[in-house]
Amino acid sequence: MFWKFDLHSSSHIETLLERADLTLHELLDEDDVLQECKVVNRRLLDFLVQPQHMEALVTCVTEEPPVELDERLRYKYPSVSCEILTSDVSPITDALGEDEGLLRRLYGFLQGHGVLNPLLASFFSKVMGILINRKTDQIVAFLRKKDDFVSLLLRHIGTSAIMDLLLRLLTCVEQPVLRQDVFNWLNEEKIVQRLIEMIHPSKDDNQHSNASQSLCDIIRLSREQMMQIQDSPEPDQLLATLEKQETVEQLLGNMLAGERNESVIISGIQVLLTLLEPRRARSEAGGMGSFYCPLEGQLELGPLGSDGSACQASPSTLLALRGYLRDFHQLLIDPPKRPALQMTWGLLDPPLGNTRLQVVKLLGSSLGAGDTGLQEELLGLDALNTMLDLYFKYTYNNFLHAQLEACLSTLLRAGAPPEDSQPPPDSPVVKHLLQKCRLVQRILSAWEENEQTAAGGQRRGYMGHLTRIANALVQSSEKGPHVALVGQLLKELPEEEQERWEKFVSGPLAETNKKNVVDLVNMHNLHSSSDDEENDLKEFNFPQEAVLQQAFVDYQMQQVTSAFIDHFGFNDEEFGEQEESVKCHPDSLPPPHQPNSNLFEVCYKERIQQFDDDDSDGEDAWQEKEPGYSGRGPQPTGPRYWPPVTPRGQAQGLLFSGAARTPGFSPCVWEASGGQWLGQGWLGARTPGFSPQL
Repeated sequence: MFWKFDLHSSSHIETLLERADLTLHELLDEDDVLQECKVVNRRLLDFLVQPQHMEALVTCVTEEPPVELDERLRYKYPSVSCEILTSDVSPITDALGEDEGLLRRLYGFLQGHGVLNPLLASFFSKVMGILINRKTDQIVAFLRKKDDFVSLLLRHIGTSAIMDLLLRLLTCVEQPVLRQDVFNWLNEEKIVQRLIEMIHPSKDDNQHSNASQSLCDIIRLSREQMMQIQDSPEPDQLLATLEKQETVEQLLGNMLAGERNESVIISGIQVLLTLLEPRRARSEAGGMGSFYCPLEGQLELGPLGSDGSACQASPSTLLALRGYLRDFHQLLIDPPKRPALQMTWGLLDPPLGNTRLQVVKLLGSSLGAGDTGLQEELLGLDALNTMLDLYFKYTYNNFLHAQLEACLSTLLRAGAPPEDSQPPPDSPVVKHLLQKCRLVQRILSAWEENEQTAAGGQRRGYMGHLTRIANALVQSSEKGPHVALVGQLLKELPEEEQERWEKFVSGPLAETNKKNVVDLVNMHNLHSSSDDEENDLKEFNFPQEAVLQQAFVDYQMQQVTSAFIDHFGFNDEEFGEQEESVKCHPDSLPPPHQPNSNLFEVCYKERIQQFDDDDSDGEDAWQEKEPGYSGRGPQPTGPRYWPPVTPRGQAQGLLFSGAARTPGFSPCVWEASGGQWLGQGWLGARTPGFSPQL
């Protein structure tokens, strides 16, 4: 019907394009201009790609609109112009990318002094992004001619849209040779060193954060490309520059030398953590912006993953980091001053702060990097003990608890199993953890203190993470690369502490683990109305969602099947086998006075009228009327049972004893007094809350 009468709406743009004096702003006021552009309206595109109109669109994107305009309408034309320029339509993209005058006008947006308008910067970045993606050769050649391009990028790096533009330049160039040329050009412009200079106390926080994020993106992108292109003709120059010892020392010097700035320290640590990230398998590389999600729900916070993957940091990076570990450890003891915080549970003075949280993460990553020099330096500083002190001091800081749990679990699992019968060398970190840090005693004391305070107050916030740390220690004593060492160290404990540990493992820890893995649905003693052979399917391992759904269905069937057969079914003796004769003895049929059968016959005969010649009363056979009971049988008192029907008189949901078995049918309850539905239910039972199937 819709297509028959041709009711589709026509665009008003066609009418406007007929006018000779049509202006661009009039066209931009139309709501469907963008849609018509994307469906390649040829007349519209011919109008837009005219030089004066393209120049006006670029001007809308790059110049501040008049201040006197209403705030709601001020950025309307820049927004629509940006959407048109980035609509990915070939005539518009070609007209913009091949006109150097338009490119110069667009590039002039970066040359403005002062802070960029964030909204206009996002429009500019979006337009440049589509040009880099579709007109790569022309845009790269144009930008390389501009000597001040990298300087302008860095000047405005505090604007997020400009940081995105730099990332687009690194990621949207698909041709391998051209992409390598772009990387070499940026390396010649010393973009890495200049980005590190932006992470300095003299710069503002936005510049710190965006410069740090840009460096992290460069590291991840370069490593992913190295995994995907194993036979690259030359190494990635940007990554090689970032991993140099002098580059890392330049970053560390900005962070720790002179004035301590919290934003600089946090931003610099993000770059160092990216350098220490574990090496991922090729199948795990999900492209830029993807996060590494390890198995078993564990937070991957250190460079050594749960699968034993090695650290990707170069030796020069680790060597540069080693000389500054003492400064980072000192930050844990003497952090930047922060005001006290009034929490719901009391006064927190001083707060942990994001600085110490990031330092804990960095030191944990350094311990798991597998570098002997870093480990010796940190063990000599007793950094693990300091981190454990913070763990138990800040009872409700789960960010800290998660970091330290991941660190300790990684250290207990670190190391590859020996290839021959020779025992693996003893791990100095594990020894330090159990002997000098007294990890077992700390776990037992914290558990006992929590049991004493939890009875009359709150449970301590670190107990869940402490349980997992205890489980990691138990597992490392049973299997893993340090099973012999951990077992020996546990035996060297005083006899009293050995007994406490054994009782703790077999008692409270085992009970807690049992509670944590309890099934949400009891899978036992579930009865089904199906035949016994169908239960054999339960021996297969189905997905958990399917098992829970089947358990819910079985539970529902328990409420039905016990009375279903008795009330509405037939005995097996009432039916013969297929090979038996159709004829059967009358005694094998149900007695004619069976109540359910009588009730069905009464309702059936009241509704289904015979079309005989004797019926000459002229009554409409299909007229809707209330069913009643004839005098051929006793009329029941109280609730009466009758099948709901449609206006055409077809019974729906009919299933009575004595009638044929019809799966899915159900009788309904009719209240004789008042004539009101009580709901749908089985024979002899009212079930409120259901509606009749009319």
